[in-house]
Amino acid sequence: MIMKKISLNSIFIFLLLFGLITSCSEEESPLVDDMEQSEGDNDPSGDDSDDGTGSDDSGNDDSGSDTGDDGNGEGTGGDSGGNCEPQDEIILEADGYVLAEIERNAYSDPWEIENVEPNFSGEGYIVWTGTQYLGNPGNGLTTFKILISNPGTYEFVWNTSVTIGSSGTDHNDTWLRFPDADDFFAQNGGSVVYPHGSGKSPNPAGAGSDGWFKVYRSGNDLSFKWQAYTFDNNPHKIYVTFNSAGEYTMEISARSSGHAIDKFVLFQDSYSLGDVTGEGTADSEVSCGN
Repeated sequence: MIMKKISLNSIFIFLLLFGLITSCSEEESPLVDDMEQSEGDNDPSGDDSDDGTGSDDSGNDDSGSDTGDDGNGEGTGGDSGGNCEPQDEIILEADGYVLAEIERNAYSDPWEIENVEPNFSGEGYIVWTGTQYLGNPGNGLTTFKILISNPGTYEFVWNTSVTIGSSGTDHNDTWLRFPDADDFFAQNGGSVVYPHGSGKSPNPAGAGSDGWFKVYRSGNDLSFKWQAYTFDNNPHKIYVTFNSAGEYTMEISARSSGHAIDKFVLFQDSYSLGDVTGEGTADSEVSCGN
């Protein structure tokens, strides 16, 4: 009887313990679910990963601010030639005319740059002080480079004076040539002439050879004035034609001593001489050549 009672007590205790264990295991499962959900909420992947990366890079981009600051842009077009050797300057035609101080070049003796005569412009004027070359051009050769942007025919005139004697027909001329122009001629009304030695005719009365014109001034008013003719006793104005845009060469050489030259102009027929030589007309810009 006693053994039976013990067995019943053991069974009762076993069932009680089993019930307690089952109850504890059922209460733990929600805790596990809560932990798994919490880990999912802390996942770093999502909208925050791209926040700000694009806008910060584009907003701080300085690439545009440096362009144009290196001096390789439009500044070269406005170069005054101050950094050039004078013989390397290229005179820039613009709007159909060229206006330039002739002393802005490199000259060898006996060309002199002087500033004694009145009414010159710029830093002075040039004058040949050596032997006269009345029949053989090419001595004391000086070259000018001119960049033409507007092709066409231009009239040539320079501002000169006579510095020796009292006669307007002596010491009044210098040789001129445009060796690579498409045409170089002189005209008076319907009369057109070409330089001696150019391969074209007719040629003017007076000296000349190798494509050079003797370019003179006339009259007994010896001070500086704008005038340029060729053809003895039949004054023809000087013209030069450039058929295409590009760089061309102008040459002068010594003829008469004492012929002072201050400035020269080339202009198309849309202008008068007064238009391009009057007060307030700007000299042509220059750029540096090689």
